[in-house]
Formats: sequence, C-alpha cells, structure tokens
Amino acid sequence: MKIDSEILGVVCDYIDLHHDDIIAMWKQFVDLRSDATEKEKADTMAELLKSELEAIGCECRLYDVGERNGYGLEAVLGGDNPKKPVMFTGHYDVVPLKGDHPFFIDEENKAHGLGCLDMKGGIVMAIWIAKALTAAGWKEHPIKFLLVGDEENGHQWGSTKEFLVSHSGGGVCAFNMETGLLNNSICIGRKGTGQAEITVRGVAAHSGNNYSDGRSAITEMVYKIPQIEALTDLQANTTVAVTMIQGGTVSNSIPPVCSCTVDLRFGSVAERDRVIAALEEICRKTMVEGTSTEFEFREFMAPFDSSEEVLRLADFVGSISEEYGFGNMGRVFLGGGSDASFVLLGGTPCICSMGVVGQFNHSDREYAVVDSMFERAKLLAAVILRISDFENIDKTPERRQGDV
Repeated sequence: MKIDSEILGVVCDYIDLHHDDIIAMWKQFVDLRSDATEKEKADTMAELLKSELEAIGCECRLYDVGERNGYGLEAVLGGDNPKKPVMFTGHYDVVPLKGDHPFFIDEENKAHGLGCLDMKGGIVMAIWIAKALTAAGWKEHPIKFLLVGDEENGHQWGSTKEFLVSHSGGGVCAFNMETGLLNNSICIGRKGTGQAEITVRGVAAHSGNNYSDGRSAITEMVYKIPQIEALTDLQANTTVAVTMIQGGTVSNSIPPVCSCTVDLRFGSVAERDRVIAALEEICRKTMVEGTSTEFEFREFMAPFDSSEEVLRLADFVGSISEEYGFGNMGRVFLGGGSDASFVLLGGTPCICSMGVVGQFNHSDREYAVVDSMFERAKLLAAVILRISDFENIDKTPERRQGDV
C-alpha cells in the first residue's frame, strides 16, 4: 500500500514547522539530570515524560520497579483501538558523569549534553512522531511507549526486566530508540552481558612450618582460569574474560581464599546457557584436594537474539528508507546490550539503534547530529504509515544477503 502523499506531507510539514519546539524539548530533557544512580532524579524525569505523553492523549501509568530504580513508564495512545500497537521503547536515565553537561548545539549543527544521544534524543523523536501522526489524523494502530530509568545500571536490584518483558507483548513491531549509528545501519542483534563471581576457598597454613597442611586457593584458581577463558567463541560473538583477581591474606601463609570476576558477553541465548553450564562444571571440579569453589552469576542484559521477524522488520524499514530517499540502511550486530532484548523476549519483533545519530556515548564528548532528529522522525513516521504492508509480508524464511 502506497502512502497517501497528502497525509505524509502533513506529517513531514508538522515535523518541520515544529523544529524549534522539538529542539526546546530536547534541551529540556537533557538539562534535567536523570542519573541512573539517583532514583529521585530519575523519577522526576519519569514524571515529566508522563505529563508530556498525557498532553498528547496517552493513558499513562508509572510502575515501581525497585527502591533504587527509576520508574517504569507505560503510555498508550489510542488504547481503545483493538489492533496491535506500534511500540517505542527506551531508557530515560543517563550515565552518572561528574560535572555539568548542559545541552547546546555547536557550529557544526551537532547537539551536545549528557544524554542528548543516549538516549533522550530518541525519546524526543518518538514523542514528536506520535504528535505528527495524530495531527495528520492517523489512527490505524495504537502507539505504545515503554520507558525505563535504570538501563545504565544494567537493571540491577529491581524488576525492570520483568516489567519490560510483561508489557512488551502483542505489538506489531517495536523501535528501540537507542543511539543511531553514523553508518545508518539498523541493529538486528546485540550481545547479552553478565558477570560471574568465582571464589575458591582453601586452608590457611604457615608456608614454612606447616606447608603440607595448607590447601592453596590461588593454585586452584590458576588451574581454573585457562578453562574459563577457553569458553570464548569469537565466531559465536561470545567472550569470557577474567578481569579482576585477588587472593591470599599475608605473604607467609598458604592462601585460604582467592576470588575473580569474570566479564561475560553472549552472542545468543544458547551461548549464554552453554557458558553458564560450563562455568558451573569448572567450579564443581577440584584440582587441589581440600579446596571448594563458589559460583555466582548475574545477568545484566539478555542477548538480543535476532529472529526472522526482526530481520523482516529491518528489511521493511530499509526498503521504506530507500523508497523515500532516506538512504540505504545496513544491518549490524553490536557488542553492547540494550533493552531490545527484553522487548523481543516479550514477543514483539524489535529493531534497535533507531534514535538520533551520533557517537561517544557515556562521555563528555557525546554528541548527536541535529539533522538526524528530523530525518529519522520522518522515516519512522513513513514506516508506521505503511505498517500494514509489514503485517502482510510473506512469513516464509529466506536468506538475506545483507545479514551480518
């Protein structure tokens, strides 16, 4: 189905006519600090988002996802429509950099400020897409927002992951409004992230007088570390790295304890399960008699494990981009985790990195290309106007030459 040129024109004109308003909202959001480590600040940002979304007609609800975690926000525009919603997802918290990092636009038309790229710019874009579609009279599907306030902490301590999975089902598609890439690629998969803490306990003894009575925890750990790092499989986008180690008590005693931290990156759910099972087996086996090993694993981000539906959605968005002059969009698998993983686990096909384009996340060099705010808004609006075409795509699996 071709888009009626009149309705697309109304959408694009609306976005252009509100250029200064969009920039003003972007500045307002960036200048309101919402550090992931400060719940009160994050909650203030959530309240602002709620008021902005209610102003465009959304039914909103804030969810308590933990005493240290910013609110989960669900907002639905057109909730009385029985069709599947189109979804925008993302996080409104920012990394807790020291100092002030206010919003400004430089002479190269690049926006700066903490969170301008990661990812308040993408949230601003999503809000104005919804506004533009509403102004044009489009009501074919509900539009749903799922926004969270503790992504930069890896959703530790609370129930944000469960919130995302339980509220992201039943959508026709989802756009995770994370950092857009300078090469214009669509993210179709990401590594999951986690951390293991391994502690070996041995028996202390004087290293001179009672050497034979001791059981060295360090020696046992030395046996285990090569086995741990051997679980890395670069072809499967999985890395297992021992990143910190400490052990012993004093210089003249057989060390009774040794611990290490293991950074884990998984290319898929299957890889995560393989690595965890193997780590548990390594910890069960003992090379130094009389030692024992404790294993604890924490998952921060689940793998964004691409599917046929994800690839179809990426292909569809790419075809719309080319058709309407927004350029070729490649496909990419990224190493860093994102909430696209939980949306996909909830049952809705999702693509990631659909927000404003830029680089240098998590640093005082962070910037976003201002023009990308308006180009991407028009692109995604065009995609949504054609979303019935995506629903009707032949679901037969096929090989894609552009897959990465």
